[in-house]
Amino acid sequence: MHRVNRLAAVVAILAFALLGAGLFFYRSSKPARSTAPAPVAAAKPSPPASTPPPSTPAASPAPPAADPAARKASRPRTAAAPEAPAAAAPEPAPPETATLTITSDIPGAQVFLDRQFVGATPATAKDVTPGQHQLNVSAPGYDNHVQTIEVAAGSREIAVAFREVRLDAAIDVVHKHRMGSCKGRLIATPRGLRFETTDKDDAFSAALLDLETFQVDYLSKNLRIQPKKGKRYDFTDPDGNADHLFVFHKDVDRARERLRKGDVPGSR
Repeated sequence: MHRVNRLAAVVAILAFALLGAGLFFYRSSKPARSTAPAPVAAAKPSPPASTPPPSTPAASPAPPAADPAARKASRPRTAAAPEAPAAAAPEPAPPETATLTITSDIPGAQVFLDRQFVGATPATAKDVTPGQHQLNVSAPGYDNHVQTIEVAAGSREIAVAFREVRLDAAIDVVHKHRMGSCKGRLIATPRGLRFETTDKDDAFSAALLDLETFQVDYLSKNLRIQPKKGKRYDFTDPDGNADHLFVFHKDVDRARERLRKGDVPGSR
């Protein structure tokens, strides 16, 4: 009886062992599922605790300071920027008045501008307003110089020549012949006296100092002229006015007297 029980127990153990072995082989023969693990970020490896941190290399000594001139020379040259043109200086405002300087060939002549005394030559009149003005200059022994001048702003010099003989005289006349007469015109300048007429035989021209006879008879209303080495002329006024003959004679005779003193003939 006991033997039977033991046998049953052995059989049961064997059966159980066989069942377990079969189950093991069944699981081993079944393909495994491919389950890829989720990607894991690679961790930065840390240096081993025993490895000391890398040492910083020692700084090399700074080079000696270079000379400023050498440092300036070693710098690359850059094109200089063009200089801006200097601002032009403002032009001065034009003058609003005039300055007149009056001179004369006779020193000390008296100068008047618009009847106001300026001084003795050389004289200067300042702050003269632009426009027309009357200039009077006088010197002893000479005719007064009277001139209307047009003044503009700025500086101007006016030279008065007292010793320059000026003469511009002319009258219509009738030349009396022994038989008849002819009409013409007497013209006198510092350069000479001439008679212009349509009668070529009566026309003449002579220097003022080359007149042997130059005289006027106011009562007879006659002006007698005779050039050197020439014939005699007797002139009357066409209207019988002796005043024209007298004034003409006076102007010419004054010019002749000045030329005798050594004054110079002017252009007129």
